Amino acid sequence: MAEKAKMKRSLKSRHIQLMALGGTIGTGLFLGSGQAIHIAGPSILLAYLITGIVCFFILRVLGELLMADLNYRSFVDAIRVYLGPRVSFVTGWAYWACWIALAMAEITAIGMYFQLWLPNCPQWIPGLLTLLVLICINLITVSAFGELQFWFALIKILAIALLVAVGIVMMIIGFHTKGGGVASPVNLISHGGFFARGMKGFILSFQMVVFAFVGIEMVGMTAAEAENPRKVIPRAINAIPFQILLFYVAALAVIMCIFPWDQLLPSKSPFVMVFHDIGFSGAASLINFVVVTAAASACNSSLYTTGRMLAELTSTSHRPGIRRISRLSKNSVPALAVLISAGVIAIAAILNIVMPGGVFTVISSIATTSFLFIWAFIALTHLRYLNSHPRQRTFKVPGAPFTDYLILLFLAFVFIVLCLDKQTLGALIFTLIWFACLGVASLSQPKRLSK
Repeated sequence: MAEKAKMKRSLKSRHIQLMALGGTIGTGLFLGSGQAIHIAGPSILLAYLITGIVCFFILRVLGELLMADLNYRSFVDAIRVYLGPRVSFVTGWAYWACWIALAMAEITAIGMYFQLWLPNCPQWIPGLLTLLVLICINLITVSAFGELQFWFALIKILAIALLVAVGIVMMIIGFHTKGGGVASPVNLISHGGFFARGMKGFILSFQMVVFAFVGIEMVGMTAAEAENPRKVIPRAINAIPFQILLFYVAALAVIMCIFPWDQLLPSKSPFVMVFHDIGFSGAASLINFVVVTAAASACNSSLYTTGRMLAELTSTSHRPGIRRISRLSKNSVPALAVLISAGVIAIAAILNIVMPGGVFTVISSIATTSFLFIWAFIALTHLRYLNSHPRQRTFKVPGAPFTDYLILLFLAFVFIVLCLDKQTLGALIFTLIWFACLGVASLSQPKRLSK
């Protein structure tokens, strides 16, 4: 506990605000939105809206838990208190492994994205160099990490804002696209209606939509290092609904107003199509720069999260050698934990020399499926918290405990959806095996906290 007190509260309001905003925007929006639209048609907007509301409730649940005790380093501390050391052990190590796997996929993706500019460059080099730069920044101070994430998020936000602005202008002037159509809001419902792919397409789209929000709970990891957590964290969480409306629903709605959904190619970024249609020859390079930034941002988040999580998981070990991993450097950063996590992530770059990058698609699928279980543990923790603190509450979750049951019901629905596709079913089965292994390993932990 002494180590926790030394962590500096250096993350400013603008850092956390932009991190919360950037955390909801990933490469899936810039590159994968064409595939999502192909599956569901215009009804993808409703899927994003529903999932966004549930994710907002998850963040509110997380926020209330963290605001209840500012000594918590992360939500795993709250899980340990209310669900016990064994559940927190499973959750903590699963969360650490999830972010490690996602970082592996992201640095692999960076190497693939750079092929557009440097086709003869070995795929592993750009990813490894990016990782080395991010390691150096994360070892300086937490404010250096926050500053980098601020600019990463700002680039993504400006790209989407530019798309929305260009799209609105195109609709106002009735722009004729190169495909022979006219940019108009009518395009949203004139090609088969809002549920053009039927209820089946709408339901299946949730597997992609939910994955787009993976990592949104990372804002909760900043509570121990926020400059003014009681003010900043609630403000960042409460801004999420507006962010989802503007940066997911509005962006995709504008795209489908410019191009009817059935004209969008699942293998091509809709963002590239929009900028290319207005005569911007560098559209592909612009979006490629944005997705490289998004991937680097995700990798940076992974280093921050895995470093803090590994430090927390090892801080309670009875072995001095393992507990040493949780020590803070003179810059109040868990340097050794960050370096160990980075070393594991770097394996991805090495594997890229001898193995195809497609392996990490499976790894990332398993990781993102694991997040659903982690979100469920957060909701269950909040239910136990409500039973223990029926009156003394701060930053109350609206509608609790029904909100928690709504979250669990939605997650159960997504689990069923994952069973309907062979690839996601495989990821779900592997995830269950992974959690079973962690469950066995957790038997070494006490059932309850010692008083």
